[in-house]
Amino acid sequence: MTVKMLITAPYNEKARRVLEESLGEVVYKPWKTNGRAYKEDELISLLQQTKANAFITEHDSVTEKVIQSFPDLNFIGVCRGTPSNVAVEAASEAGIPIFFTPARNAEAVAEIFIANVITFMRKTVAASNWLQDGKWESGAHDSYLQFKGAELAGKSIGMVGFGAIGQRIAQMVKVFPCTVGFYDPYIESPDEAYEKTSLTAIFENSDIVSVHLPANKQTEGMIDKALFSKMKPDAIFVNTSRAMVVNSEDLLTVLETKRIAGAILDVFDHEPPDTLDYRIIHQPNVLATPHIAGATFEVEDHHAEIMNRNLLNWFVNRKENESFVANRSDLAKKVQS
Repeated sequence: MTVKMLITAPYNEKARRVLEESLGEVVYKPWKTNGRAYKEDELISLLQQTKANAFITEHDSVTEKVIQSFPDLNFIGVCRGTPSNVAVEAASEAGIPIFFTPARNAEAVAEIFIANVITFMRKTVAASNWLQDGKWESGAHDSYLQFKGAELAGKSIGMVGFGAIGQRIAQMVKVFPCTVGFYDPYIESPDEAYEKTSLTAIFENSDIVSVHLPANKQTEGMIDKALFSKMKPDAIFVNTSRAMVVNSEDLLTVLETKRIAGAILDVFDHEPPDTLDYRIIHQPNVLATPHIAGATFEVEDHHAEIMNRNLLNWFVNRKENESFVANRSDLAKKVQS
């Protein structure tokens, strides 16, 4: 098969060359050069201009209209953990496989989890601000007493969702050491050191509860006051996945009442944040970052490598079962019908 691929995702030159040698022509129009992701009408225009019959995206709006305008695309590649910016049902109806890149940011998110948990527990931000503000005015031990924190070693970490990111964190924290429990109905423990348990037990028993859930109808609002009420008073809540899986009002309540020690958050219901989001962000027991957990230079290399492996396994090596295809089952049903 020879195709003409429009790539709007960041894609390094080496990875583009592999595709050119294996599948066909590459037209590279990264969204970063555009300054933002391409909107529906812009994407339609770009596909028309380039006459591409395959497409690799990252954040662009691949709507139903886009897909209906180009129903003969050989494939859509989405350089993300889930193809949440693509009208999957429309693509399936057109018989277009959607490839995606799970675990592209597993290392990045796992590293920021370790960094931010330690930063929070050691009160590093408050201590640094105190020093920058010139408040070290008297005794040599003022800071030692005021900013004494806790160690990560010996803590119990509970994962809600135990995919690639949760498992990478679990591998990292072994060396501290920490104990790891997880709730995930779709995964069995890959290591006897990690205990599979109930969702309630995760919130009851963990010193740190870390959420790693996809955004879908089943997970929306899944983390609420009933679960927060079971947490230890000195426990920390971490969310680097999706804001919609948490009831934000309930989270704000436990933070304002100091029902838990605090929260480490990288995602919010509205980005940029709205009033409620900022009420959470401004709590003194919150360490908040602006959705940067997966923002490393290396992530772009990871997603290009994973996508290339997907496409070559599917179209060249004929190892279709070794490709990540978001709508595999829907395509199979369409063929059968």
